[in-house]
Amino acid sequence: MKIDAITDIARFLTDEAAAQDAFANLRWPNGVECPFCDGGKKVYEVSYNRTNKDGTETVRKQWKCGACRQKFSVTSRSIFEGAHIPVGKWIYAIFSMCSSKKGVSANQLKRELNISYKSAWFMCHRVREAMLQEPLAGMLGQGGGIVELDETYVGGKRRNNRHANRTVAAGRKVAVMTLIDREGDVKTVQVPDVRKATLQKIAKPIVDQSANIVTDAHLSYEGLDEHFHSHHVVDHSKTFVRGIIFHTNFAESYHSLLKRGIIGAFHHISDKHIPRYLAEFDRRWNTRSQKDGQRAVDVMVSGVGRRLTYEEAVE
Repeated sequence: MKIDAITDIARFLTDEAAAQDAFANLRWPNGVECPFCDGGKKVYEVSYNRTNKDGTETVRKQWKCGACRQKFSVTSRSIFEGAHIPVGKWIYAIFSMCSSKKGVSANQLKRELNISYKSAWFMCHRVREAMLQEPLAGMLGQGGGIVELDETYVGGKRRNNRHANRTVAAGRKVAVMTLIDREGDVKTVQVPDVRKATLQKIAKPIVDQSANIVTDAHLSYEGLDEHFHSHHVVDHSKTFVRGIIFHTNFAESYHSLLKRGIIGAFHHISDKHIPRYLAEFDRRWNTRSQKDGQRAVDVMVSGVGRRLTYEEAVE
């Protein structure tokens, strides 16, 4: 599947068979394999027509494995499994979330795809589950690279939470720590507090000891030079940049995107879902050199073999 612009996926919204074929070719480039019995290739196609709630009919392509006798579709054993939403709408949602720097709200997808808010909300969290990246291939700052460490507080404003049963917790901010390699990836972690022991305990397993650390003057970062190659401090009460290269502008730029997304697109988020939102922003930043279409295709591939149930999302 090759996607360069949103016009490349527009046809999938009206041609569900083409959408299913495109995703099948992406998932099984060497031919359809059974997802239940370790890639059984002796499969038989068994399609049927499904009547949608609006009275229209959709061709639903399925296969049956000749070895384990299980029936499966292109969405089986993936983040799409069990969702009564056309594959074409999934592709549109993934492209939208991958191409928007500040994210896309569930309400926006609800309007654009003509689905319920509950379905759109769950769809967004399934896509974020696919955006979760595997552990970093290597530690940040290897080979003496520069790594910026910074912490901030995120969360929607209480006045933006219009739920009738909102509580005081609706306006509570949550602390996150950002570790960003200027020549590589970013890793953002939700933290219980911004004390010295907490922040440094998180940084040490993620950042290579050969790295040169740059932070602001927050006292929790004192003593990092004892573990890393060097530690440079920028006192923002005096200056924002020290000696041209010593600054935390990359981390602050990342925080700006994160906060604008939360306040402008999502308005408010709950504590238990923050790791998935952070994963979404991390994935877009870490693949910033890719085109939006390629990023969307990669997320679709990442969604194969993963599953998020509604009960897990709301528990």
